Amino acid sequence: MGNIISRLKQNWLLQLFTIGLRYLLGSAFVYASIFKIQGIRFTATSGENTPIGTLPHFFETMYQAGIYWHFIGWGQLLAGFLLMSQAFSTLGAAAFLPIILNIFIITTSFNSPTILLITFLMSLSNVYLLVWDWNKLKFIVLPEPLHYSDDTALLSKWKGWTYAGLVLFVAVVSLRLFQIHYWNKVH
Repeated sequence: MGNIISRLKQNWLLQLFTIGLRYLLGSAFVYASIFKIQGIRFTATSGENTPIGTLPHFFETMYQAGIYWHFIGWGQLLAGFLLMSQAFSTLGAAAFLPIILNIFIITTSFNSPTILLITFLMSLSNVYLLVWDWNKLKFIVLPEPLHYSDDTALLSKWKGWTYAGLVLFVAVVSLRLFQIHYWNKVH
């Protein structure tokens, strides 16, 4: 498996796709995290009076939990940042996995087809990123990995991706904070 992945990593289109996917997934998590960190509901209206067992009621329950809501936000922010950094993207993908799987199971439980499709694709994308970094992760998973060879894709070694990720991170956080500020002014 490692040899196949190493050969695929030489494809420039796959390298660019992987870098872009890290930015996309990381941005999605960073964007979603800011509301939670700020202590703001996920939806515009309260789900308090919706029937128990519905997705809006579940989101309201998590929101009302307070510290748990903030914890989820900080976890998403950290995983998103690590993914976007490119330098720590393997760690970001590993941190992203339990969070996105949790979200996927929640959306499966509440039968929300649109959100289910999005969370399924995000989970699948995250698995792709973990497979992409198999050479680094095999030491955690396998009882006796044979050897390590640096098969980092050539494009991934360029430090400019890290700076671009940092700029994108700041842009996403700034955009979300601006939206929150604007939302509070209007309402």
